Amino acid sequence: MMDRRLFLGTLACGLLAAPLAAEAQQTGKVYRVGFLSNGWSTASPQVVAAFRQGLRELAWVEGQNIVIEYRWAEGRSDRLPDLAAELVRLRVDVLVASAAAATRAAKEATTTIPIVSVAVQDPVALGSVQSLARPGGNITGPTLTGGLAIGGKQLELLKEIVPGVSRVAVLLNPANPMLLQQLRDTEIAARSLNVQLQRVEAQSHDEFDRAFSRITRGRAEALLVSADPMFAAQGTRLANLAARNRLPAMYGLRRHVEAGGLIAYGANELDVWRRAATYVDKILKGAQPADLPMEQPAKFELVVNLKTAKALGLTISPSLLQRADQVIE
Repeated sequence: MMDRRLFLGTLACGLLAAPLAAEAQQTGKVYRVGFLSNGWSTASPQVVAAFRQGLRELAWVEGQNIVIEYRWAEGRSDRLPDLAAELVRLRVDVLVASAAAATRAAKEATTTIPIVSVAVQDPVALGSVQSLARPGGNITGPTLTGGLAIGGKQLELLKEIVPGVSRVAVLLNPANPMLLQQLRDTEIAARSLNVQLQRVEAQSHDEFDRAFSRITRGRAEALLVSADPMFAAQGTRLANLAARNRLPAMYGLRRHVEAGGLIAYGANELDVWRRAATYVDKILKGAQPADLPMEQPAKFELVVNLKTAKALGLTISPSLLQRADQVIE
């Protein structure tokens, strides 16, 4: 009798533990998700993989119950409005927009299709949402910044690596309004650190050589590269230019350091994209974007490339290496 009760109890627990996501998706419908980015498909494999992994963990499998329509502007922001309009014509169930430029294009293309905005620095300042807690409208998603003070923290770490640095160039994309706002906060931190900033702009990869010529003419002793999708897609080239000009460089994304950059501090980009999948999941199950708070990153990471440090003749202190989440040798 006891064995029978044990068997029935175990069976009942097993039935209750069946994944709710799978149960909710037993409708036979194949949902269509639009994916809009200003970057290159070849430059973002880890981002796409993290997003797809997040979907799989929630029982969404491409080709079975979901189809993803990818659209890449390949660094040409002017293409984004047409690509967004194309996804709207496909009647996607949800539109995932990567960073600020793609979010703007998606917002202009539709006021009805839910938009998951991913990795925007400050969606409130951008005008995408009313507030992080109550977005309103048809846009929500995970942000990429833990606050404007991130630039100050990056400067502190850069000065820890190069203690005598007094002039730092800041490379930013003027087409990204959030970077301009972050720069203002970085300037405040620079004054307290006795560091003079040199603002240098590049709106496309064709402008990199000219930008680095300005940096060298300005006698910058180090470089801070803003977290921008266009810069992230050109990580190897930026790392090579920094190395060629003997510039210790701080970046906002891990993939720059994996491409040969010196150091990066910022939000864990892959975790942000895995979180983006949870927004898609909730929306496909009936949630409204207006009711889904926009999350700030929960995970930040410090990544150091010792090989690059050695090539620049820099010694990274043991205390900084102990704080690093990853050391590339």
